[in-house]
Amino acid sequence: MKIKSPKDFWAGVMFIVTGLFFLFWAVAYYQMGTAVRMGPAYFPAVLGGLLAVLGGIVMLGSFAISGPPIPEFHFRPLLLISLACVVYGYLMKPAGLLVATAALVFISAYGGHEFKWKEVSILYLVLVIFSVLVFVKGLTLPFPICPDFMESCPIR
Repeated sequence: MKIKSPKDFWAGVMFIVTGLFFLFWAVAYYQMGTAVRMGPAYFPAVLGGLLAVLGGIVMLGSFAISGPPIPEFHFRPLLLISLACVVYGYLMKPAGLLVATAALVFISAYGGHEFKWKEVSILYLVLVIFSVLVFVKGLTLPFPICPDFMESCPIR
C-alpha cells in the first residue's frame, strides 16, 4: 500500500495516538461508571475513543486520496509564540495589562512570516481595548492595567 497523502496519514496517526492515550489514561486512573451514572473517566474515555476512530478514518483516507506533501517545519514561530506567552505571564502583574499585551502581540507577530508595524499596532490597540472592556470593566477581574511604577493610571 502506498501513502498518497502523507499529511493526512501523519495527522491520523497523531489523532489515534492522542485519543488512545486519553482513553487508556482515563480508564486506568478513574472510575468509568455507566451510561446512566457516568463516572469521571466516562467523558474523556468516550472522547478519546472518538478521536482515535476519527484518526483511523483520516489515516485510511490518506491511502485513497492524493494530497500535498508534508511542508517543512519552521521552529521560529513555535519558539516566538511560546516565548510571547511566557513573557505575558511574567509581565502581567508587575507591568500591567497594557505592557504585557504589547509584549504578547509584538513578540508573537514577529514569529509570523510577515511583520507589519501598522497592522500589528492596530491589532494591539483593538486587543487591549477589548481586554480592558471585557475583563477589567465587564467581569471586574483584578488585572492591573498600568505598570506598578505609574502612580495615577489614566485608565481606571
